[in-house]
Amino acid sequence: MEVGSRLREPGATRAAVLRAGPPPRSAFGTVLRRLDWPLLGAALALSVLGALLVYSATRGRSQLTGGDPYAFLTRHLVNLAIGIALAVGTMWLGPRRLRDLVPVLYGVTLLLVLAVLTPMGATINGSRRWIMIGGMSIQPAEFVKVAIVLAMAVLLATKVDTGDRPSPDSRSVLESLAVAGVPALLVLLTPDLGQFMGIGVIVLGVLLASGASARWVTGLLAVGVLGALAVWQLHLLDQYQLNRFAAFADPALDPSGVGYNTSQARIAIGAGGLLGQGLFHGAQTTGQFVPEQQTDFVFSVAGEELGFLGAGALIALLGVVLWRALRIARACPDLYGTVVATGIVAWLAFQAFENIGMNLGIMPVTGLPLPFVSYGGSSMFAGWVAVGILQGIRLQRPLSA
Repeated sequence: MEVGSRLREPGATRAAVLRAGPPPRSAFGTVLRRLDWPLLGAALALSVLGALLVYSATRGRSQLTGGDPYAFLTRHLVNLAIGIALAVGTMWLGPRRLRDLVPVLYGVTLLLVLAVLTPMGATINGSRRWIMIGGMSIQPAEFVKVAIVLAMAVLLATKVDTGDRPSPDSRSVLESLAVAGVPALLVLLTPDLGQFMGIGVIVLGVLLASGASARWVTGLLAVGVLGALAVWQLHLLDQYQLNRFAAFADPALDPSGVGYNTSQARIAIGAGGLLGQGLFHGAQTTGQFVPEQQTDFVFSVAGEELGFLGAGALIALLGVVLWRALRIARACPDLYGTVVATGIVAWLAFQAFENIGMNLGIMPVTGLPLPFVSYGGSSMFAGWVAVGILQGIRLQRPLSA
């Protein structure tokens, strides 16, 4: 399972590429030409489409907007602008300088997650997953995913990229698992089962891309299954989490209670048909039947108002983001960049699948937002930081690549 070794660029060792560093960036036009424009365009299209869907879901909900129908639209666009600025800054730093900052970024992220468990933590919609900074709610779990991808990549790729070893050794793998495990357990304590599941998928993706031995992946999967059984048998989940899994297993169990959200979302998506009822004209959406429609269930707005074709286009745009990220991972000349890009793919792919799946009733409701589309500053910032990281990795390739 030497996935990482197959992604090396022929004709140059990773150590030589690292010593050479990224290509000169003196010409601004050269940088623009070398950007991955399909990736950038797809992420921007998803964010703008998300703004329209968020506006449609919230413009008539005065209890949320305080009487300003443009409140959520304005905030979403502000979040988008900040996200793009973060992407530009991350790209400007480049993989090498960002790599040097990983210990600092990891430490700050860890402190933010710890803050959620202190009196600084804020409870929103019954969940304690946020902290308030300057009047803005921040969900640290979103940034944990970025920190874990970068930190694991440093530990797994350093000896390989410097030519000391052909693949990660057992010590590197154990250290990377410990680095991922500490914030993951803190996230689980908040409690945020959805983000915890997402972190697990990221860890698997990173290990596979690094070329680590198959026994580590197999062992991690076995530990995950045993851990899930232990959590279930020891009743460590909160009652609302158990209710969500029960509603997933039997959607007709409580359609007016715990299963209400998914039931109404499926009605909305089904009512859209092939072409949809028209933007801002969805009966379920304007009637405010679907709760949390600007965040967890924003896909139901697309299904109802844009129909099968519009929702399919949204999924296609997500596919473009994942496809371009995979191309960047394959073309990257060093293992560090390959592992980081693959970890981002695992993160975005799982989160998109889980969010759309819970709207369709094929996945349990976990509260994971739809990347670039759902309302929420933390999710938007983390997603665009990921885009900036991917663009920075692409720019480090030799000009002939």
